Amino acid sequence: MLETAISNREDISDKSLVRGFSYVGGKWVSASDNATLQITDPADGSFLGDVASLKAEDSATAVDAAQAAFAGWSGLLPQDRSIILRRWFDLMLEHKEDLARIMVLEQGKPLSEARGEIDYAAGFIEYYAEESKRPNIEGVTSHLPDAEVELWLEPVGIVALITPWNFPTAMLTRKAAAALAAGCTIVAHPSHETPYSATALAELAERAGIPAGVFNVVTGRAQTVVPPWTSDPRVRALSFTGSTEVGRLLYGNSANTMKKLVMELGGHAPLIVFKGADMENAVVEAIKAKFATTGQDCLGANRIFVEYPVYEEFCQKFISATKALTIGKGMENCDLGPLMNEKSVQKQEEHVADALAKGAKLACGGRRSELGPLFYEATVLTDVPADALIMSEETFGPVAPIAPFATEEEVVARANDTEYGLVAYVHSDDPKRIYRVSRALQFGMVAVNRTKVTGAPIPFGGIKQSGLGREGARRGMEEFMEIKYVCRDWA
Repeated sequence: MLETAISNREDISDKSLVRGFSYVGGKWVSASDNATLQITDPADGSFLGDVASLKAEDSATAVDAAQAAFAGWSGLLPQDRSIILRRWFDLMLEHKEDLARIMVLEQGKPLSEARGEIDYAAGFIEYYAEESKRPNIEGVTSHLPDAEVELWLEPVGIVALITPWNFPTAMLTRKAAAALAAGCTIVAHPSHETPYSATALAELAERAGIPAGVFNVVTGRAQTVVPPWTSDPRVRALSFTGSTEVGRLLYGNSANTMKKLVMELGGHAPLIVFKGADMENAVVEAIKAKFATTGQDCLGANRIFVEYPVYEEFCQKFISATKALTIGKGMENCDLGPLMNEKSVQKQEEHVADALAKGAKLACGGRRSELGPLFYEATVLTDVPADALIMSEETFGPVAPIAPFATEEEVVARANDTEYGLVAYVHSDDPKRIYRVSRALQFGMVAVNRTKVTGAPIPFGGIKQSGLGREGARRGMEEFMEIKYVCRDWA
C-alpha cells in the first residue's frame, strides 16, 4: 500500500492530484514487485510519500501502450488534438495553486517561483494546441517536367521524455506538448526526486481526454526505467534535459536504434557588464540570472565579468543586493530555498573553498545556513581567478563569482572558453558593441540588458556540449516529425 502523506495536507485542495503510482496505458499502476521510492521535502527532510518504482519490464510495457495508441492519436484531425490540449491547459490553470504547492514540497523552490513555473509550463500546452493545426503540406517547385512535388510532415512515432528535478513541470510540458501536437505518443520518466509534479500532470491529462496510452508517466530510477527505451527501435525519438555527462550516455545508448535526439544539457553562462551599461538594471538582472531557483538552473549566470572602470561599483551594489535576499522554506515568503540534495551542497562548498585557496575574496555567504543541512547562503566571490574550478565547472547553486576584465576581445575569449554554449548575458549601452559581442559569443541564446528570454514561441537550446536540437516554437514540434517526400506523376 502506497502511503502519500502529502495528500493529507490541508493546503492541497484537490487530493486526487497527488498520485504515487505510474500512469501507463490509461491506468494507475505500481511496480510488478511493489517496489517504491520514498520522497522527502528537501527543506526539512520530512516524509512526503511513497512512489512506485517500476522495473525494466514495467517500463517496456509503457512502450507497448504507446505503440497501441499511436495509430489512433496520430490519425486524429489536428483540430481534435488541439481541443484536447487546450482542455489540458485550462485544467492546469484551474489547479495552478495545488500544482505549485506540490512542486514546492518536493523540489523546494519558493512558492512564487513555483506559481510562475506553472504559468510558464501551461504556456507550452496553449502554444502547441494552436501550433498542432499548422503542420501543413509544403509544395515544392518540381525539378521534373511531368511531376508534382510535395513534402509532408508526419509524427515520428513514440517519443521518450526524460525530465529533471529543477523544473519538474515546465520541462515535461515543453517536451510533451510539442510531441503530442505533432501526433506522437509518449513515455515519460520524471526525476525520481520530483515525481509528484509529473503524475499530477498525468491526472489532468486524463481529465482533459488524452486517450489511454498516449501519455504515459513511468516513475522509478532512471538507470532502470530508461535503458529499455534507448534500446527499443519502436521509440523513435528521445528528449532529455539534464547534465552533459548523462546526455553523452543517452546519446551512445541510442545509437544502435538511430533515434532522433533532442538534448538540453549543461550550461556555464557568462554575464558580461560593460562600462556605460545601466548599472541599476545590470545588478537587478544579474541577481535574477544568478539566484533564480536558488541557482539550480542551467541558464544561471555562472561567471560574472565586469569591465574595470565599473567593477567596484557593480560589486558593491551586487553584494548589497545579495545580502538582502531572504532564505527559507518554499512555502514562506522567501527568495531562496534549499538545494535539492547533499551532493549539491557539497559542490558549493568545494567551489568556494577552491576559489578562496586560489586568491578569490569572500564578500558574503560561503557557508550552510542554520535553517537546515540543504540550505546554503547566497554567496558572492570577487576577484575570482581564471583557474578556479567555479570558472570552468557548472556550479548549479547560489554562488556568484565575479572577475574584472579590460577589453572586449579579452572578455569574449574568456566567455567562450568553455565546452558549454547554452546562454550568455550582455549588458551595454553601445548598439555596435552589443551587435559585435552577440555575434562573437558562441552560445545558442544571447540575452541583452535582460535575463528572461525563454518562452513557448522561441526555439530554446544550445550549441557545443550544451545540447542538440531545439525546444519551443515551431522547430520544437518539428523535432518530433519526419519529412516525407512525395513525387506524383501528372498522368
